[in-house]
Order: sequence, then C-alpha cells, then structure tokens
Amino acid sequence: MVGAVDERMGAATLRVGQNPAKFVQGVTRPQRITVAVLTCIPALKGFHAQALDVLNACLESLWTHTSPDHDLMVFDNGSGPETVAYLLEAHQAGRIQYLTLSEKNLGKGGAWNQIFTSAPGEILAYTDSDAEFSPGWLEDSLKILETYPKVGMVTSRPFRTPPEFYGTTVDWAEAHLDVQIERGSYIPWEDFRDFDLSLGQDEADIRARYESTEDIRLTYRDTQAFVGASHWQFVAHTSVLRGFVPFDMDRPMGQVRDLDRRMDAEGYLRLMTARPLAMNMSNTLNPLPKQGQAKMSARSGGLWRRVLEIGIVRRLLLGLYDRVFRWYFVD
Repeated sequence: MVGAVDERMGAATLRVGQNPAKFVQGVTRPQRITVAVLTCIPALKGFHAQALDVLNACLESLWTHTSPDHDLMVFDNGSGPETVAYLLEAHQAGRIQYLTLSEKNLGKGGAWNQIFTSAPGEILAYTDSDAEFSPGWLEDSLKILETYPKVGMVTSRPFRTPPEFYGTTVDWAEAHLDVQIERGSYIPWEDFRDFDLSLGQDEADIRARYESTEDIRLTYRDTQAFVGASHWQFVAHTSVLRGFVPFDMDRPMGQVRDLDRRMDAEGYLRLMTARPLAMNMSNTLNPLPKQGQAKMSARSGGLWRRVLEIGIVRRLLLGLYDRVFRWYFVD
C-alpha cells in the first residue's frame, strides 16, 4: 500500500521516509554492574534543608571512586523541582545513564520494586542517597560477593547489625571447616562511633553498645568479611534481588528491614567488607563532633542543655520533630 488508512479521520496518510533505526547495525549493551541510587527530597527545608547537597556529595563520590565499568541509575521518589532539575542536568550531561522520575513517593518498597526489576546489570550496587563512598568500595564488595557461596548482599563497611538478621551466615560459617571465625572487637572504636553518631545516636549509648556487643569476622579463601549487612547500601546479584519482589509496604520507611529478614530466612549470606568504604551522611554535610566534644557542649550549655541530651528526652523530641515534618511535607 502506498499509504496507511487512518480510520478515525477516514483519510489516507503517507509515510515520510524510513525509520533510521532500520539501518542501525547494533545497540549499546548495558554494563555488567548497575549502581542504583534512591532519593526522595520533597522540599529543601526542615529535615531536608541540606539534602540536595548531600545527594550531590553521594553522586560525586560515586563518579570519583567507582572504578569498575558500570551504569548509574537514579530513581527519584517524588522529589521537589530543585532536585529534579539537578538530576535532569546530570542525566543530560551523560553522568546518569538511567533516570526515573516518579511523580509520587512510592515508599522504599515501591521504589525497590522498580529498581530491582528494571536494573539491566547482572550485579546491582544499591545505595540510599545519603551515603558517601571511598576508593575501592565496589572492588572489595565484589570480591566478597564472588568468593563466598550463596551471598545475598554485601554492605561496603563493617558495623554491628542485629543478630536476628544474620543467623544463616553464622550457621554456614560454623558448619564449614575451611571458614575461619573470629569473635571480638575488630572494628576500631572511632569507626564504630562515627557511624552510629551519623544515625543520631547518643555517644554514651554508643559506647555502652560497643562494650557489650561483638564483631564476627570470617576468612574464607583468603577473603575477609564481617558478618551482617544492611538495606541502606549493598551489592548483590540482580537475579537474587528479583526473587524478593514485590515488596508490599504500607509505610514509606518503617518496614525497610523486611529485606534483611527475608534474605536471612531464605538462606542467603549477609556480609560486610573488612574496611569502612561507605559512610552514612544522614541529612547534613556538617562534620561529626570529635570524641568528647558532645559531652563538653552539654556541660557548657547549662542545665537546660544537659536535659536535652538525656537519651529518652532526645529521642522523644526528635521523634516529635520527625512526625511534625511528615505532617507538613510527606504524609
């Protein structure tokens, strides 16, 4: 036929030229590794006042310190116009290979459903947008992922995670004579303290936990790893992650440990690198206080400041602040 009939208009139309795609001899294949970043910055105020700066620091650290060939994917979970404009500019400049802009906040579970099923790489290196990476983070993580058997996820720094989420890993290590198991305090206090401070915890509580818990360190085929991992940052086989979708979470954040729990229950190892190569920035670029500085600040602020630093008071007030922020900007 010379033309195609448009039934709605009842008129014949002519094709103009040929689709250039017919003459393309090949297409670009995705990289074996997809690095995926999830972000949600609804407004640059309140809790999120510095969030765009934090996102930029996260992406800059990935652009600078990710040596193996990879594609970068960003899933934006309903951010405001400033963040969307920043991401579009980075995408147009070729710094982000895959960019998804969700009109609404789907929650972390909903975002994971999209990321885990659409990531084109065989390996997915996932991170929340408030993590900062050091040289070698992906290399060390991949070495563990590809050396240990049936690995579910590898987090790129050692820290102490709840024992109920790594029972399978300990059971596997204890059942194999070729695995060296060490128990004790192997994470330096400064690394332990800095990470927990970034989560908003009180230094006295952090010290108490450091002294009352232990690390479990494994060596298998000359590759060292700590027991444990976490949903905020991990490297995994994409095929494994797809076995856990869909996530059906009725809250944006409160059920994120569902992945940790299910992965352990289904017999996957959950491990961490021997070196701290990823750091949580939380919602600010302000440097962490030096050891003892928080305690000195409390003394210098008088009685009122000391009251504010009491653990239960601090948690209640920060919880109230978070709830009010969600009423205005999230819920």
